[in-house]
Amino acid sequence: MTEARVGTMAEVEGILGNAWHDIASLRKHFSQLYIAVEQSPAATAITDPKGRISFVNQRFLDVTGYSREELIGQTPAMIQSGETPSEVYRDLWHTLRAGRVWQGELLNRRKNGELYWEAEVITPVRNDEGDVVNFVAVKEDITERKRQENELKLMATAFETGQATLITDADMRIERANQAFTNITGYREHEVLGKTPRIFKSGRHSPDFYAKLWDALLETGHWQGEIWNRNKYGDIYPLWQSITAVSDDAGRIRNFVSVFHNIAERKRMEDELERQATLDHLTGAYNRRAFDTALRQAIFQAELSDETFSLLIFDIDHFKYVNDQHGHDTGDAILKQLADRVSGNLRSTDVLSRWGGEEFTILLPDTRLRGSRVFAERLRGQIAESRLHGLRITISMGITEYRPGDDMDSMLVRADEALYRAKSMGRNCVVADEMARD
Repeated sequence: MTEARVGTMAEVEGILGNAWHDIASLRKHFSQLYIAVEQSPAATAITDPKGRISFVNQRFLDVTGYSREELIGQTPAMIQSGETPSEVYRDLWHTLRAGRVWQGELLNRRKNGELYWEAEVITPVRNDEGDVVNFVAVKEDITERKRQENELKLMATAFETGQATLITDADMRIERANQAFTNITGYREHEVLGKTPRIFKSGRHSPDFYAKLWDALLETGHWQGEIWNRNKYGDIYPLWQSITAVSDDAGRIRNFVSVFHNIAERKRMEDELERQATLDHLTGAYNRRAFDTALRQAIFQAELSDETFSLLIFDIDHFKYVNDQHGHDTGDAILKQLADRVSGNLRSTDVLSRWGGEEFTILLPDTRLRGSRVFAERLRGQIAESRLHGLRITISMGITEYRPGDDMDSMLVRADEALYRAKSMGRNCVVADEMARD
């Protein structure tokens, strides 16, 4: 009897020993599990079936900015931003109450008020009877990823709908081009991939132009300016272009991004406005401002070389009488016809301007006094023998030639004095200034 009892006690002690060992082992495993969850880089929270928080790990605290004391017993509503659509939460709870795992993205709010994005996986935990007793939420802060996605979407939208854009690698081999690029250049993206922008060169720019472009680009990381390129069909056109060097974290250039737009229409309008600003509105000849510019340039050119030029001033004889007798409309018609007749006798390098009223000037580049006299006499004779607006009109003309040391005033004074003498001599004649020498 005693031996049997001893055997029984030994068995009990063995069973208890094993139980304590199992409990210690379980406690050790639970401790390891707790440490693993607590130190996990993923934010983790455990709630009861009603969503009240019973556990959060350190990463959850770091992300939200709250303490454990502030979170335990509360629901995740305290971190909701109020900007996540309500249908997202309806879907979340519908999924969880059906006992299924829910995963998605939520826009939440930290304790300091800052918004942040989380990717969440929420898993229902069941007991042995199959009832849901907890929810385990594992979260990843994806704020930076969402920011990058939004930037990429924005860049993609701008790339396809904005200005013409070309992206090359560090060796200037083309990697990307958008539709606006095709619209301007005529090239489709696949036709230029792997090639360099040299295929667009127009031949209008010197090597020095490109050298300065590259100096600025490599020194400052950016260049912008006007450039002339050639499209797929051989047409040359002006662009306003901006080129930016894109560097990696080590400072090495990784890409070049070129953004440009066609400014041909703008250039045409600028040229037209400039042309209109330099022309006399009635006769189409250059106006006085344009003539002054041309005369200064002619003097400057003569000072730098052995070239010379002649200056002629002429006006219509008795023009006041024409206006008084026939009206200003007739006078205007005569001025226009006279300018047309004179222009028909000029070379492309000669400059005719309306000096004022019925007075005109002519610059004859590379023409000495003797040649300008011959030209002036022929022109005077043609006008005298023709009719302008049905009337016989004559002109008087004064001539001078450039001399070293001349300025605008000195030449104009001499030509005007010669014109005055032509008037004094009875009009309808040509007079050269007295100091001129052939």
